[in-house]
Amino acid sequence: MADGLSAYLGDKWLAMLAATAFTAPGATYLELHTGAPGSAGTSNVSSVTTRMAVTWGTAAAGTVSESNTPTWSSWAGTNGEVVTDISAWDASTSGNFLFSAQLSASKTMATGDTIEITSLSISFSPIAA
Repeated sequence: MADGLSAYLGDKWLAMLAATAFTAPGATYLELHTGAPGSAGTSNVSSVTTRMAVTWGTAAAGTVSESNTPTWSSWAGTNGEVVTDISAWDASTSGNFLFSAQLSASKTMATGDTIEITSLSISFSPIAA
């Protein structure tokens, strides 16, 4: 699977159309990957498995953007590991896989490095005007 929306979250959103209950996640957490996370979000997980919380601003015109900067500081994972993707989850450990995305630029990590997700947006298009 290429990066994208998880079947879990897609099914929840579609359930809203069928007028069944959907409760939005209370929080969203990002995990780092060294390749596409796959359909379950569990492939190519980085050697640093800590998930960092991401918060969201107000949605407008079909787009919502992060309102914080998830940061993994003082890299203690595999030296030379190349981080290429992220996955999003509804819990800091375990939980439900929500979506994945490829980073706009990969990052080769060295001991002590920091990696930040400085710009993350989700958009739906087209939006009826």
